[in-house]
Amino acid sequence: MDPGVCAMELLGVLFSIGAWICSLATTIMSTWLTLSTDLLPAESYELGLWETCVVQDLGILECRPYDSLLGLPPDIKLARILMCVTVATGLLGLLLAIPGIYWINSCNQGSEGLRVKRLMKMLGGILCLVAGILGLIPVSYIAHLTVMRFFDEAVPAIVPRWEFGDALFCGWTAGFLHLVAGSLLVTSCVCLQEEPFVSFLLKFPLYILSS
Repeated sequence: MDPGVCAMELLGVLFSIGAWICSLATTIMSTWLTLSTDLLPAESYELGLWETCVVQDLGILECRPYDSLLGLPPDIKLARILMCVTVATGLLGLLLAIPGIYWINSCNQGSEGLRVKRLMKMLGGILCLVAGILGLIPVSYIAHLTVMRFFDEAVPAIVPRWEFGDALFCGWTAGFLHLVAGSLLVTSCVCLQEEPFVSFLLKFPLYILSS
């Protein structure tokens, strides 16, 4: 086994673990959007997928879950559904990728066993890519709506506006890590299947320079 391929496998799994933890944290966090006003400087407000919170100046946090699922705004509904699917997809990809790496003796080390491990790792990488795309959609959509509403000239300037919360940045990080993890896992499978072709691509620039 090429050490470079092993390194890509391990990095892909590590990035996938970090991405899943960030996705889960993004889904749970109540700081998707934040709001503070000059009228009530001692209080600030947080908006999440599951609850809204009021943060007082003394550090007291009071949260209240949403009363009804049907009464939620469409963007919150969409974000909640997509983030739950992202967490599930990322976990499934991780569970498939871990047994598929070379250092885990999950299958017989014969040709058939290696083929199964490669297939599991490929499926895990694809699911990580899907999780990254699914996770970036709600985060970017909420951010887009927030920017549009923040600069809406039809709203009086004295009306307070929601701003980006920490959960959005955590969600962007999770999506990026998922994409990197999926790319590493899929690339390691391609290198195993087509080592001569990959080595030719790596040496091709040297051939051009030497000629």
